[in-house]
Order: sequence, then C-alpha cells, then structure tokens
Amino acid sequence: MKKANPTLFSFAKVHCSIFGHKLRVSKNITNHIHEYKCKKCGMEMTDTADGLLARLTPKFKETNAYLAKIHKKRKQVFLAKAS
Repeated sequence: MKKANPTLFSFAKVHCSIFGHKLRVSKNITNHIHEYKCKKCGMEMTDTADGLLARLTPKFKETNAYLAKIHKKRKQVFLAKAS
C-alpha cells in the first residue's frame, strides 16, 4: 500500500500567487545584498549577482554567510585605518 504525500494547502500561498509577495528585509548581508522574507507565506529570497531576486537555497545561504564574513572583516579594517 502506497502512502500519499499530501501537499500542504495554505491560503497565504494562494494570496501570494495571486497578489504577489510582501517581502521584508530579514537580514542585511552587505550594503547591496539582502535576504528577504515574505510577510504572508514565509518564503525566503535573496539578491543575486545579476541584481534579481531568487529563492534562498542552502547554496545561497552558504554564499551569503561567506560574503557577510568578508564584508565584516573589510569593514573592521577600514574602521581601524580611519581612526
């Protein structure tokens, strides 16, 4: 006997598919790269190198974490030289 995988139905997902997502910045990676989260359905998105939005996959999460680390170090060096 096969067990069926029920797809989860959500009115928030239906609302977003009709009217679009209400994205809010959830995390600032650098001055130009941000992570976004939909206020209604909870879908996460991020900026790409092309300047477009893409779904936040584990690969993008890893890349964003690495970029944040580099940005933080450069910012610390810049502030140390400025003082």
